[in-house]
Amino acid sequence: MCDELERVQAPGTLIACAGFTLAVYLLSGAMIQPSDSILIVDFGSQVTQLIARRVREAGVYSEIAPFQLAADAFARMQPKGIILSGSPASVLEEDSPRIPQVILDSGLPVMGICYGQQALMHQLGGTVELGDSGEFGRAFIEIDDRCELFDGLWTEGETHQVWMSHGDKVTALAPGFRPVAASAGAPFAVIADDARRYYAMQFHPEVVHTPDGAKLIANFARHVCGLTGDWSMAEFRAAKIAEIREQVGDKRVICGLSGGVDSAVAAVLIHEAIGHQLTCVFVDHGLMRSGEADQVVSLFRNHYNIPLVHVACETLFLNGLAGVTDPEAKRKFIGKTFIEVFEGEAKKIGGAEFLAQGTLYPDVIESVSFTGGPSVTIKSHHNVGGLPERMNMKLVEPLRELFKDEVRALGRELGLPDIFVSRHPFPGPGLAIRIPGEVTRERCDILRKADAIYLEEIRNAGLYDAIWQAFAVLLPVRSVGVMGDGRTYDNVLALRAVTSVDGMTADAYHFTGEFLSRCATRIINEVKGINRVTYDYTSKPPGTIEWE
Repeated sequence: MCDELERVQAPGTLIACAGFTLAVYLLSGAMIQPSDSILIVDFGSQVTQLIARRVREAGVYSEIAPFQLAADAFARMQPKGIILSGSPASVLEEDSPRIPQVILDSGLPVMGICYGQQALMHQLGGTVELGDSGEFGRAFIEIDDRCELFDGLWTEGETHQVWMSHGDKVTALAPGFRPVAASAGAPFAVIADDARRYYAMQFHPEVVHTPDGAKLIANFARHVCGLTGDWSMAEFRAAKIAEIREQVGDKRVICGLSGGVDSAVAAVLIHEAIGHQLTCVFVDHGLMRSGEADQVVSLFRNHYNIPLVHVACETLFLNGLAGVTDPEAKRKFIGKTFIEVFEGEAKKIGGAEFLAQGTLYPDVIESVSFTGGPSVTIKSHHNVGGLPERMNMKLVEPLRELFKDEVRALGRELGLPDIFVSRHPFPGPGLAIRIPGEVTRERCDILRKADAIYLEEIRNAGLYDAIWQAFAVLLPVRSVGVMGDGRTYDNVLALRAVTSVDGMTADAYHFTGEFLSRCATRIINEVKGINRVTYDYTSKPPGTIEWE
């Protein structure tokens, strides 16, 4: 899904972390089942999960199912409405995805987006043709008629910005449909069949580039489908606790802590469900930010009184990283070693039948494409695939249905300190991939000090919560400098800060020159070994958020 494969998680995400939406992929196993829900049929769009996010933001539970499995999901969920996603395919292709007939026969409201609109027309008697030029990017639609989807939002005669991304286009409507909005490249930009409560649009309302898109989706969920929008995180918490208790019974669970929000929330939720049947293992690889290891131990041992095994193994990891410069080799070594250490501790603990593993919702939908093929790997992840099968343990995955923002909301619901709930994402390999080139104890210490100063300045300026992720990178570059009356030849540090909604795309945060100058001055004066500081203005894409 886009480039979200870069999403950063600490090594504990192999064991227990969490992820992003209360939308659920069909493959997620046991799950909560609210009575009011919307089924999202995935035809392979890169932004299908954004549809789920928008439905969730409207306070309505949703699940995503690939089109091949949508009929089964429909039977299980008994949803109150259906949303059809976009797709890279063309309905004009012989083997292109189709809407399951059970959905069209259900009498439920349907909302088709881009390919979803074209599929509706193709299967209901309209005409779809290959476009001459397509329509991509920002576009403007003219509202031609009233429509329940527009209630309280758009009125006849207005013009509104939307985001288009299509080659094919509808050229004739199926019986029962009428046009309600048009753009220069799409005469049927929005269409409606009021009797059947079918609504479809050629643009993408789920992306932020359609300013009113979230409201359109909310209108569908709440006005057209008649859902109340009262699904809450408190309800999720209660349902998950009951689910964990039913699954685990009186057996024991082991759970890995990473120090990040995901593993922290997962551990506290499981502990609330089963108490001292849970034991947490914190594999401290020595590659964390300043003070984080102490914070993890203090929170779980002292505040929550959760049984915790703290494994300090910095030397093991640093010795294994000696001479390693390839970023993928670093990631794989750290992941492999983390597993080995955790497995050893699990054997020492003994008697646990369940392994708590937090699987991010986007990881689930990235790992299975709508065609059943593999996703493209941008970077190796630490929370897909889990621990070796030889551990022979059953999985407890309490946060599998959540997007990152919802994990934070659940953390607040559980009463976790804000220092954990609001913490910026942190990569599984830790500082190892923020040190391009060889990783040494000295370079880790230099980076840790510089990064702490940078984050302190961000917090002092009141900017921490406005930034998705901020960190420093110690470059494999030295530069000449002058300090006092002497020549220096020291390290170069890069500062990075981005804004984002979900990590899929990101823009560089635009600090003032005064702020950056203050950070650079402090770092050079206070951290021995750095004599030059730069700032990374690259967006994602084309860059990734992390450097390695």
